[in-house]
Order: sequence, then structure tokens, then C-alpha cells
Amino acid sequence: MSLLLENVKKSYREPDGSVLPILDIERFELKENEQVALIGESGSGKSTLLNVISGITAADSGKVTIAGTEIASMAEVVRDRFRAERIGFVFQTFNLLPAFSALENVLLGMSFSRKKPNRDRAKELLSLVGLEHRLNHHPKQMSVGEQQRVAVARALANQPKLLLADEPTANVDLANQDTILKLLRDACAQNQIAMLLVTHSQEVANQFERVETLTEFNKVHAPV
Repeated sequence: MSLLLENVKKSYREPDGSVLPILDIERFELKENEQVALIGESGSGKSTLLNVISGITAADSGKVTIAGTEIASMAEVVRDRFRAERIGFVFQTFNLLPAFSALENVLLGMSFSRKKPNRDRAKELLSLVGLEHRLNHHPKQMSVGEQQRVAVARALANQPKLLLADEPTANVDLANQDTILKLLRDACAQNQIAMLLVTHSQEVANQFERVETLTEFNKVHAPV
């Protein structure tokens, strides 16, 4: 099992002091090497879900188990280290550092784990995503599609067990959408990485064998 959520709840405190429930998930699982598309509209809790899974945000209660390790009860600093070593994250807005080259951005992704940054592996990953000719280019010198490819290479840098992708095609044009999806899916398959991809696009979701709708298992927003 790559990912298992059990009785996970998360809420936030409103300015007036009231409690706003965001997540109430009895069970959700992702098998080893499985690739799943999760459809979620704005406000359905998908960003909070990814943050809870990755350990960026702590759940109020429940268990989050990744590759056999339960992370919800970990101290924040331990969760951060676990995330750096076991979880890849492809952000919708890329989150590349503009002052760093493509190669440096991938190397930086390696530096947060206890492994020594591997320059040869970073080059290999950038070659895998078709950017071997862009190693020393900075984000502003690259197209949006190329920036997203750098983000994919960085997410794969530490050979994660689980890759989370937050609307990875939202900021690329249609011509690059299929390229990015194929890149993600092939890279995960080749490296035996489970993937949970969040999208609002049915067209994107249709490319996956397993498609889930967040509102169907998040009881906060589930249909009555």
C-alpha cells in the first residue's frame, strides 16, 4: 500500500471563532505503483487533502500512512524530513526559484533529504523530461511547458514512493497538456512510483484507469 487515509478530519478556525470543516474521510487508499486521478472542484478540499497527505499540514485526527509509515502523528520537523525523502510534489504554479538554473532547481530538491545531491542524476532527470539542452537556463528563459518539466524532474529527484500532482496541466497550453501527463505517467511507471493527480478537468481524468471524485468520499461535501 502506497497511501492509506483512515478517519482523517481537518477543519479551520474562522475569524469569528466558528469551525469550518474541510475534510472528513473515512478511508481512501492508493495501492503500490497505482496512478489515480482525483477530480475536485474549487472549495472541495483538494488542496487541503494534498497538504495533509504530504505532511505540510497536520490532520486534526486520523491516520495518514505512506509506504507503511504513519505520518500524521509525527512532529512537524520529522514530517518535513519524511516528505523530502519519500514524497514528490508537482505544484500547479511550479514553485521554481527564479535565481537558479534548471539544474540547480533539481539539485536543490535533493538537498532537503539526507542524501548527497547527485549532479549526474539531476542531469539524467532533466534529460528524461527533454531538457538536456536547458540545464543552465533560468525559469524566465524557459517556456511555461519547460518550467513544468523542470518541476517534474525536481519532484522525481529523491526517488519518492508517492508523487502528488496538483493541477499539473492547469498552466500549460493544450499542446503541452498531453505531453506533461504522459511524462508524469511514464516516469512514475518506470520508477515504480504511485501517483495521485488532482484535477478539475474530466478530459485529464479520462486518461487514468482509476478516477475518483473527492466529494464522493469526503463526507464534508458528500451528496446526501
